[in-house]
Amino acid sequence: MHPAFSVIFFTTLSGAGYGLMAWVGALLIWQGLGPAHGLTMPLSAVAVALLVGSALVGIGLFSSTLHLGKPLRAWRAFSQWRTSWLSREGVMAVVTYLPVVGLGVWLSTLGTHHDFDALVLTLLAAALAICALITVVCTAMIYASLPPIPAWRHRLVVPVYLAFAMLGGAALLAALPGAHSAQRMSLVLVVLLAPLTATFKLAYWRAIDRTPLPVTRREAVGLPDRELSVFERPHTEDNYLTREMGYVLARKHARKLRTIALVSFALIPFLTTLAAIAAQVMDAPGLSSALSVLCLGSVLLGTLVERWLFFAQAKHLVTLYY
Repeated sequence: MHPAFSVIFFTTLSGAGYGLMAWVGALLIWQGLGPAHGLTMPLSAVAVALLVGSALVGIGLFSSTLHLGKPLRAWRAFSQWRTSWLSREGVMAVVTYLPVVGLGVWLSTLGTHHDFDALVLTLLAAALAICALITVVCTAMIYASLPPIPAWRHRLVVPVYLAFAMLGGAALLAALPGAHSAQRMSLVLVVLLAPLTATFKLAYWRAIDRTPLPVTRREAVGLPDRELSVFERPHTEDNYLTREMGYVLARKHARKLRTIALVSFALIPFLTTLAAIAAQVMDAPGLSSALSVLCLGSVLLGTLVERWLFFAQAKHLVTLYY
């Protein structure tokens, strides 16, 4: 498939944004409400995290419309939510903003009825985490639901998307200022998620390398019982199918890009996060923050390369005809 950079940026940025929202929601549920309930992430840091996550999701959604022939008609995608994962993703993207707005209102109008406030916070935080994760699943299912592209039908596509979202969200949370206890927790999460994400991705790459296409060229042209040999192209110039569905990536380039992706989203974040944790133990918050920012940049770069490969190495069955 032809890698569309608008979609690559969309899945990278929005995935990290939704991952950040999910972690913030989980953190609020776990820590409870206010200092009396052991909240170690200041409310100002929660507000910043929600703003950053919403901004990344918004930028990602806007970039995704650049791939459309008529971006002004993107709103029509919301009408097909019963049958289309793309439409479901759009609907869930909007729904996810509701608990974000709710938490923003809660933060700005924190009352004195602590029991009621705790209940409201828990419900909003749970809604935020659940909606964010469902949106990531919908994004993954856009590709995992396409039978003509066998590489995308693999059972690891959805777990990989979720793993990258949670890894990016944890790296974002670690890089945010003002939430020291949450930063320590998120650094531990990065240490755990980086090798897990790499394991998922390596298993996926191994599977698509070893699994042959489910049909042959003979079946593609409707002559399954005949021996076929191609002596010329079935067209005189490039068309939409050859441009969008017939992208070819050399195997040697794929190996190099896979290595770059693994080093970027797994190895470097793992090592820099361990160093950041050591810096916190040695009471060097400045060094820890700098390493956390480096970790975040590396995760996002690695995700971009991985997502580019996800499209470039996917073979559409229609290319067998050509």
